[in-house]
Amino acid sequence: MKYFSTRGDKTAFTAAQTIVKGIADDGGLYVPEKIPVAGKTPAELSEFNYNTHATWLIEHFLTDFNYAEVVCCVNNAYNANNFTAPNIAPLHHTPQVSFLELFHGRTLAFKDMALSILPHFMQTALQKTENPKTQIILTATSGDTGVSALEGFKDIEGTKIIVFYPENGVSVIQKQHMITQTGGNVHVVGVKGNFDDAQSEVKRLFLDAKLNAKLNENGCEFSSANSINTGRLIPQIIYYFHAYSQLVKGGMAEDTPVNFVVPTGNFGNILAGYYAKKMGLPINKLICASNENKVLYDYFETGEFDSARPFHLTSSPSMDILIPSNFERLVYSLSDGNVIEKLNCLSSKQKFEMPVPQDFVGFYATEAETRAAIKKVFGAHGYLIDPHTAVAYAAYEKYAHPDEKTVIVSTASPYKFPKTVMSAVDAKYENHDDFALLEQMAELTKQKVPAQFEGLNTKPILHNKVVSINEMESAVLEII
Repeated sequence: MKYFSTRGDKTAFTAAQTIVKGIADDGGLYVPEKIPVAGKTPAELSEFNYNTHATWLIEHFLTDFNYAEVVCCVNNAYNANNFTAPNIAPLHHTPQVSFLELFHGRTLAFKDMALSILPHFMQTALQKTENPKTQIILTATSGDTGVSALEGFKDIEGTKIIVFYPENGVSVIQKQHMITQTGGNVHVVGVKGNFDDAQSEVKRLFLDAKLNAKLNENGCEFSSANSINTGRLIPQIIYYFHAYSQLVKGGMAEDTPVNFVVPTGNFGNILAGYYAKKMGLPINKLICASNENKVLYDYFETGEFDSARPFHLTSSPSMDILIPSNFERLVYSLSDGNVIEKLNCLSSKQKFEMPVPQDFVGFYATEAETRAAIKKVFGAHGYLIDPHTAVAYAAYEKYAHPDEKTVIVSTASPYKFPKTVMSAVDAKYENHDDFALLEQMAELTKQKVPAQFEGLNTKPILHNKVVSINEMESAVLEII
């Protein structure tokens, strides 16, 4: 399997090379030369556990990794040390819809599903490419990627990780996780700006020739932990097959079309579902759920992608994005590789037009609708969902096809957003402290507070640097 840049460079790369590089030299994202065919029926796949699913799928894409290397990466990632659920990504069923719980990893968010394995991919890829340089994992986060990436790359030999986050654009819990993160190779920097600002500057730094020359002088080079990295994107395909297999194992007829509702910010999660469908998984609709930053909803409604709009801070911060990086991969897929023209339009006019693929449908939820969804699901089923999952549930209700089998992709634990969740359930919690609410949430759900949050609010702050967008480059050089 060879990989090419979305922006026209005809140079072919191996999977290992793309994992190390992160982003292409021309600024594009790497895409596989083709989407492989699954080659197994849903009934056959239903006999697999999560690790078997992972090994089987990764072998389709990382063909320069041998079987033993793939198994080693998989088993180092998906085990009881990293995930509390034996099934890794279990389904929670209600009479109307099933929730795919992707939050049983070390940081209680779906980013753990890929960021638990990416460091092992990276180490293997560095050996395969005989690359002696220290990898500077440079990442912007809207919340969960930063927490998961820091935990995943903590003290990984041959790497340093630098995470930029919007200082006022993540939840209290997300921020506390990042600024108290231990590890001799981890660095966290707040940014005066939003995620799109930070992400755009990170992409610029990746391509800055003078900066890269300075890195090279110091025996370093950039790589990425964002889903722009193929090593982040490919593992996300796994849980779509795993979810479908669980439904078949539970009695659903093989080849039944299933909808997946995906709360969507940077577009990587739902793009993984699109790849799964292209591989042959019987997916009916990929329902793209947006919050009030509804640039993707508007595209799926009108065929026009337009990022020139107000930016909203919402209770679902990981979706507060107006320029979703992975959308470029979909544009490439739908435009026969002619991405440059549309990117030029986006740069000059902040918009472009493109036919809407029939695989997708979009809906969005207001802040009021998000809170109402949390309250409704808890009232009906005694099941707490986080605000991102609530956006997806609101989208599911607007799709209004209760006769179709549907899975909501639940991307974070409600414990990561205690004030939002608890005040949605009952307004009396509105003025409570986030950390104080953790215990009350545990009482409400008759569960223990996750171990990750024990004493989190009293941990020493290790990262307190805050910079402007223009100071991000200086911060990188200072760290290096």
